[in-house]
Amino acid sequence: MPAFADLIEADRQVEHHAPWRRAVVAPKAWNLAVEQLAAGRWSLLGLWGEPDKVHMALLDEAQTIGVISMDCRGGRYPSVGQYHPPALRLERAAADLFGLAPQGPPDSRRWLDHGQWGVSHPLAARPGGPAAASSYRFLTAEGDGLHQIPVGPVHAGIIEPGHFRFTAGGETVVRLEERLGYVHKGIEGLMQGASINQAAKLAGRTSGDSTVAYSLAFARAVEAALGVAPPPRAIWLRALMAELERLANHLGDIGAICNDAAFAIMHAHCGVLRERVLRAADAAFGHRLMRDRILPGGTASDLNEAGADAIRSLVAEIRRRFPHLVELYDNTASLQDRTVATGRLKGELARQYAAGGYVGRASGRDFDARRDLAYAPYDQLTFDVPVLQEGDVNARVWIRVREVEQSLSLVEQILGRLPAGPTLVEVAAPKEPREGMAVVEGFRGDILVWLRIGEDGLIERCHLRDPSWFQWPLLEAAIEGNIVADFPLCNKSFNCSYSGHDL
Repeated sequence: MPAFADLIEADRQVEHHAPWRRAVVAPKAWNLAVEQLAAGRWSLLGLWGEPDKVHMALLDEAQTIGVISMDCRGGRYPSVGQYHPPALRLERAAADLFGLAPQGPPDSRRWLDHGQWGVSHPLAARPGGPAAASSYRFLTAEGDGLHQIPVGPVHAGIIEPGHFRFTAGGETVVRLEERLGYVHKGIEGLMQGASINQAAKLAGRTSGDSTVAYSLAFARAVEAALGVAPPPRAIWLRALMAELERLANHLGDIGAICNDAAFAIMHAHCGVLRERVLRAADAAFGHRLMRDRILPGGTASDLNEAGADAIRSLVAEIRRRFPHLVELYDNTASLQDRTVATGRLKGELARQYAAGGYVGRASGRDFDARRDLAYAPYDQLTFDVPVLQEGDVNARVWIRVREVEQSLSLVEQILGRLPAGPTLVEVAAPKEPREGMAVVEGFRGDILVWLRIGEDGLIERCHLRDPSWFQWPLLEAAIEGNIVADFPLCNKSFNCSYSGHDL
């Protein structure tokens, strides 16, 4: 079985909390990696570009992470998406951002560029660049009696923008195609030339509901690059924040899914519990979402006894009230009628796309970065990773339910074992450019951050990959064969990020 060592031309081993391999490869080795992806032996963790390079992060069967890079002469490189569909949108994004042109892709339409970037964008010099983005063509489906239903990009309520083009036969969805990129904010461009502290703030704003997870991934990537070890207390406080963020989002999602099935009482009660989590986070760390609380080198704030008491009271309240809500969900036949067997995602697709979080685990993909990459302090904590096989809306609800239970236990363990000591160490500029990478488990799944820091201490390049890159395409597959009216329910059960995906 090929390993990352087989791909290496120039190997630069990088120190990291979870060891990873780094190599610059020739096209032959790049194609060998693509073969492993296409055969299902390895998983794609990310694909991103620079003006003259393309990078790919991979996970092999031994749960080893590797990053391979290839020089792109003339901006061209062998397409990964031609043989491994999960790479397609990532290739299209890299083409928009850096003008990189994969050779032989089955889909070369623009992704982030909606024809509004102007002549200053690198693609302006290429035939079929930004102007072509304004004439975007959705895929078509052939058949008698089919009709199209355009939805968005502007939606009712306050959700983010995204266009959903349904092709339906009567009420049954035959095809769904998404058009995203409407909340592209240039976050990776803003990272370039930023100081480490400025970039840390940007990372925490990649996707607002995952600010802790992104801040943690960025901090760990910086620490990996610079060989910095944060204080033990900071490491445990970070995990505490991460589990509070997971609790808030899972509770909110459970209620919102039920609300889309017209069961508003679950939405109300889960909303109250979510609010309790946010208030406890504010009491403990000075911010409801705990934004900017995690920094490279540690944490920006400590936890005092009053904050710890607020979290203990929160855990006791959720333990008292949540089981009754679970029982209510499980025993309401009309609700089960909407969620069971709806929006089923096949296990083979979840594995092919390396779907993370509740999307993957509800369809049998048994992966959790906290356990499988065993970063601190999770390597010292006891918890289960729930996995189901059904792959429907109901399964995605139950994964969230079980993860709420596990997070309560983790919070209790962390509070009981929280070490004393400082919470922050100095992070100094390197003497030469250094690269670092980290993968952490957010509430949606694994988040990847790769970066390069110059000898002046400024960020030369930073790529942030949201789990939604590999989940949005699976929503298209999951809704096929369902009725149009069940799309909101399926969509909410996935709860993909627009902002994190659109960069």
